[in-house]
Amino acid sequence: MKSDIFLIDNANILTQHRDRPTASAVAWTHGRILALDDAARALPISHRWDANQATLIPGFNDIHAHSVWFGQTLLEVNLGDARSAKDVYDALIVARQDQNDGAADADSENSSDKWLVASGFNPNLLAGDPITLDGLDDASGGRPLLIKHNSGHAMTVNSAALWRAGVDKNNPPTIEGGEVVVDGEGTATGLLDENAMRLIQDVVQPESQAEITAALEAAHGEYVREGLTSVTDCGVAGGWIGHSPREIAAYQAATLSARTQIMPTVDVLHSVPHHDADPGGITLDGGIRTGLGDDRLQIGPMKMFTDGSLLGTTAAMSENYQCCPHHGYFQGEPEELRVNALSAASAGWSLALHAIGDAAVEFAIDVIAEANAKYESPRVPHRIEHGGVVHDDQIARMAKHGIVLVPQPRFIRDFGDAMADKIGAERTALSYPARRLLAAGMVLPGSSDRPVAEGAPLKVIESFVRRQTESGELYGGDDRISAEEALYAYTAGSAHATGWGGIKGQIAPGQLADFALLGEDLTQVAPEHISEVPVLATIIGGQKVHG
Repeated sequence: MKSDIFLIDNANILTQHRDRPTASAVAWTHGRILALDDAARALPISHRWDANQATLIPGFNDIHAHSVWFGQTLLEVNLGDARSAKDVYDALIVARQDQNDGAADADSENSSDKWLVASGFNPNLLAGDPITLDGLDDASGGRPLLIKHNSGHAMTVNSAALWRAGVDKNNPPTIEGGEVVVDGEGTATGLLDENAMRLIQDVVQPESQAEITAALEAAHGEYVREGLTSVTDCGVAGGWIGHSPREIAAYQAATLSARTQIMPTVDVLHSVPHHDADPGGITLDGGIRTGLGDDRLQIGPMKMFTDGSLLGTTAAMSENYQCCPHHGYFQGEPEELRVNALSAASAGWSLALHAIGDAAVEFAIDVIAEANAKYESPRVPHRIEHGGVVHDDQIARMAKHGIVLVPQPRFIRDFGDAMADKIGAERTALSYPARRLLAAGMVLPGSSDRPVAEGAPLKVIESFVRRQTESGELYGGDDRISAEEALYAYTAGSAHATGWGGIKGQIAPGQLADFALLGEDLTQVAPEHISEVPVLATIIGGQKVHG
């Protein structure tokens, strides 16, 4: 049977392959690239597409995102524009009234029992009086309220939510690796940090497969409009970042446009009976581990939180924050974290260790170095997520041990001023490195941590290049990279970092036919205009999914 062969011609192709950086035509069949330029044109073409000199690149690949959470933000009350306590209250009142008006009937679900959920909240942007528990109680009209902070490391709730969680607001519990924040009288303020969020999550979760599937499909609809063809979701099925113990089933049920790699949290791994001759360690039932799946849906590394965030001053630092007389904390006892990580590695899991403060980064390097010494190096590289403060000697150690650091440059544009205030100028120069990683010979991938920060790839790439805060201040300027380097990071770099190097991320024979067609060459426009480059089309596996 004759196979259809597709051709894009008359294009400005930026292949991201060092041996052949540019081309003008590419042919593919059955989702794989066959040839470039004249070799492509010589094939028996079934379908020809004149690109009219538009720029063709490999599809973008975001290797640290949260698709369910992001999809939910598209469906929940949006507090991203709130700049005062009044803005918060007003948005909640309007949302509550709209939901009540839209109810099918008064008896479908008692308004006092239905949760009011809001996303995108950044308390650092509020001016004037802070939000109060009484104010939230009034705005929510007695309904339980959950406000998700955009950092992902905190939430704000009202009295009704605390009551449903069994929390006495006048005598809240002490939480290891988290905090129920109280006022001067010892009364809960409604703010829950880190592991304290589990108090609420134990009430509102697990979420249904239908809810998770709807969120995933909403997220993927946005991805393909932005040229994203691959994404890695960091933390599913458990912990305070997961949505359901059956979350992976929702990924299988959903129609996922972009190729997806998922990271189960360490919380869902456990001891499984095994033969004495087989490796032990914690894993999933059946011995499932990193690598299971295919090029559409795959199990990636195990995700573990070692510390918190810069914005919440919960990231573990070697010295006190500039703004506060403390240096953050680990998410658990370090020895327990180490034992669990090594146990997972012994069972064949790649490690993805969330580490933002320099103390947490040092700990993560030590753990991965020990895993490399004791166990076989995995096909999917071990990773450290974020790197909010990273010293040069730590970069040298990561390079030595083949560790991938996954920074998020868009944090600089969205939160840079607040982060700089909290850590000071010296540590700002060491924050979320990029240039220093390349100089050390490390793989630099592209990622956003969406919805914590803006996730559109072109916006993240612009932040790689500019490294300017929301007020226009330069943030760690020595770590700026070129648009060419940023594009490589978001395509070939991401592929290598997720174990798919040489299979996707480049426009080369044999690789997956994943492309984004851009209205301009992002490497030739002014840095401040990179984010404005239009995405004309997105192709995944040779099939056009946008444009």
